[in-house]
Amino acid sequence: MALAVGRGTHIIDDKSHKAIHNLVKGTNPDGSYNPFPHYDYTGSIRPLYPLSPKRSLPDTIEKPEYWQDGVPNEEVRLAGQPPRILTKEEQEKMRTVCRLAREVLDLAGTYARPGVTTDEIDEVVHNACIERNSYPSPLWYRKFPKSVCTSVNEVICHGIPDKRKLQEGDIINIDVSLYHDGYHADLNETYPVGKVDEESRKLLRTARQCLDDSIAICKPGALFRDIGKVIDPIARANGCSSVRTYTGHGVNNLFHCTPNIPHYAKNKAVGTMKPGMTFTIEPMINLGPNWGDVHWPDNWTATTVDGKRSAQFEETLLITETGVEILTAGAKKEY
Repeated sequence: MALAVGRGTHIIDDKSHKAIHNLVKGTNPDGSYNPFPHYDYTGSIRPLYPLSPKRSLPDTIEKPEYWQDGVPNEEVRLAGQPPRILTKEEQEKMRTVCRLAREVLDLAGTYARPGVTTDEIDEVVHNACIERNSYPSPLWYRKFPKSVCTSVNEVICHGIPDKRKLQEGDIINIDVSLYHDGYHADLNETYPVGKVDEESRKLLRTARQCLDDSIAICKPGALFRDIGKVIDPIARANGCSSVRTYTGHGVNNLFHCTPNIPHYAKNKAVGTMKPGMTFTIEPMINLGPNWGDVHWPDNWTATTVDGKRSAQFEETLLITETGVEILTAGAKKEY
């Protein structure tokens, strides 16, 4: 094949032509590419497409209402209703699905290592859900394309698993949710990838403390608005800030429902904790004083506005007659 370059004519083989063609298209030699090359990214993370095809599930897996069209109609219908009080039988179902979700997250966390792609983590989570006769709740929820959220470095939440390989020094949040026997569980952790710098470790410790200390005040009669009152001072004392766009939420037979639980002080959250309520607390903590967020053109991936790192931890909780039960509790880690 002949290709005109400048004044001369150069003969190149098909392989070289393909490489040049990909360069012009903005793709890499392996066919991967940044789908938003002109977007003004705030940090160093870039999406790496194409995404793998939507993963399938056996017909035997019970599926939530949105699994085909992406629309959680029951959530929309019940928006603003008071938080549900679960029966003893329903609480047992929540214990079961939360135990399964913890197993899946702990498995996924072992893949937070250099060289692993976030899409590979998605496949691990998807298959682990199937093995537990469960549906991965994020899959096609409001048309989210994957079975887990993977948020790396400056990505605050809702990162879409893709072909990017994790690198030494990254941090990654893996957000796992399961649907089993009619009920959802929701939890996440942020993991260091190999050896990370001390600033990142401090961020992880701070985010974990924000969650743990806010859980400690949960009991019958406690106010939902007071959770943010616990989180904000911890974040600020450690040179961090708490994201305000996203909240904790009720979780039961619905993936997201009341109560809404802000993670910052002086919020206007409504409601009092009562025995039988199940909900999440999931503070998203940014390095530095800026709690703002911006979104990639995929309309899912939220990142810090200044490109600094963000970390998050989440548990699903049950308010009992005497206090709180962490339904998704796992082994304590040192950061």
